[in-house]
Amino acid sequence: MANPTLYRKRLIPEECILLKDDRVLYRDAQIIVTGWNSLKPRKDLHHGFSCYYLNEGIKVSRFYREDETLLFWYCDIVDYDYTEETDTYIVTDLLADVIVYPDGFVKVVDLDELVTARESGILSEDMLSRSLLCLDRLLKTIYAGDFPKLQKPTEDYINI
Repeated sequence: MANPTLYRKRLIPEECILLKDDRVLYRDAQIIVTGWNSLKPRKDLHHGFSCYYLNEGIKVSRFYREDETLLFWYCDIVDYDYTEETDTYIVTDLLADVIVYPDGFVKVVDLDELVTARESGILSEDMLSRSLLCLDRLLKTIYAGDFPKLQKPTEDYINI
């Protein structure tokens, strides 16, 4: 399969960015694995790897410091719009996120943004439901000890 075009769409703040520098490392009908450098330079976050789970509504990313130490895993709850003619994915961030630290601590963040987006009409009731259901499935996976299965696709590409 050829490399798709990937966009990251955020609702808060509203933006849609072409991920032109992301490297597609693997792709099949279920997942896309990418390697990337931070879009905006930061002292802590330098680069990482992401796995887009196309049928699950999640994107699981490994965030690294410049010295190659793992900061944490960042899990976005997302929606995908795919256009076959142009082989383009628009990945919409559905606001709820889960951070998994190297010591196993799990933190759910940005739930307040779900409320703000729903109340302002940016997020439909259907999108809110999908976000919460995907978040629930992800947390159940993590709490059941099955998070390593979601980490695995990016581990194969760490040294690329």
